[in-house]
Amino acid sequence: MTARYCSLAQQSAPAFAPGLAAGRLHALVNGHRMWVNGTVLHYHFFDRDSDTSVIPDPGTGRTRPVSWVGGKDQRDVVRECFQEWSDLGIGLSFVEVADRSEAELRIGFQSGDGSWSTVGRDALRVGVDERTMNFGWDLTAPGERGTALHEIGHALGMLHEHQSPFAGIHWDDEAVYTDLAGPPNFWSRDETYFNILRKLDASEVNGSVWDPHSIMEYPFSAGLILEPEQFRAGLNPPGVLSAADKEFVRRWYPPARVREPRELVPFRSVPLRLGPGEQADFTVEPPETRAYTVGTFGDADTVVVLFEERDGRPRYLAGTDDGGSPHNATVRTRLVKGRRYVVRVRMYSTWGSGETAVMCW
Repeated sequence: MTARYCSLAQQSAPAFAPGLAAGRLHALVNGHRMWVNGTVLHYHFFDRDSDTSVIPDPGTGRTRPVSWVGGKDQRDVVRECFQEWSDLGIGLSFVEVADRSEAELRIGFQSGDGSWSTVGRDALRVGVDERTMNFGWDLTAPGERGTALHEIGHALGMLHEHQSPFAGIHWDDEAVYTDLAGPPNFWSRDETYFNILRKLDASEVNGSVWDPHSIMEYPFSAGLILEPEQFRAGLNPPGVLSAADKEFVRRWYPPARVREPRELVPFRSVPLRLGPGEQADFTVEPPETRAYTVGTFGDADTVVVLFEERDGRPRYLAGTDDGGSPHNATVRTRLVKGRRYVVRVRMYSTWGSGETAVMCW
């Protein structure tokens, strides 16, 4: 029987300036969806009768509301899976919040809408009253807990493992299209191509080798995979976090350092001596309440994210990514005297002199 599959929303590939050196482009593609380390991801479960979407009713031809609210047993599975990712000791943490406006991740349980999630920082592009993650079937059913682990993996920035160019999978394309067009998925050819047959760029994938045991791997029934030969009879990942899953997420989000971040004083630049993928953290305690700009200088591609500390935890305030452009990353927002802010700068790559700095002014 065909499994029910996660269906990522189709999005256009990120656009970078033409003519970028291969190494610089690889670093940008590899990291553009990943969070800066030390981020606290707040998640919210839609919980009111008004939390609905509207779908056509095939019986009447009219539209009808469908609830996004899930039962406590469903929410508890998701909570447990957030905790399982957190227990790896990664540098991200997860906090449930009652106010959806404070949540980067907003979770619904619309039955029949499939299970899916935005990928990494793409969640920040979604309106505050919209879902960034949905669960479309019973997570308490046998074998379905892995669905929650899988969708949280997407929220961390991970992509589907079977689409890795390192997998070496040769599909029976028409068999795949036919299989996914039927129950329980009822996918169009475009959905099947995007989520199954399309190969990712080598710089996008979760690792340098294929991991058939990954939580980001789908199960496949017999007759869909032609090569490798051992999977002609089917591919059945265990539905748990694999060793490679854990290694990948710990590499991107290493445990937070206990030392206090350096202070960023207005109008005083601080050199950044970072390699690709490395990060520097700073605090800002503004001497007056006004609009400030925080930004980088030099020959580098960076992402700059500004947080405000509330109750000892950093809450996302603003962020920017220079995305391979000739301009540096800058954030401008109002800071309040007496409050404490955290600036995190993550490096994609450097070029030219490689000399870079960060400043608040």
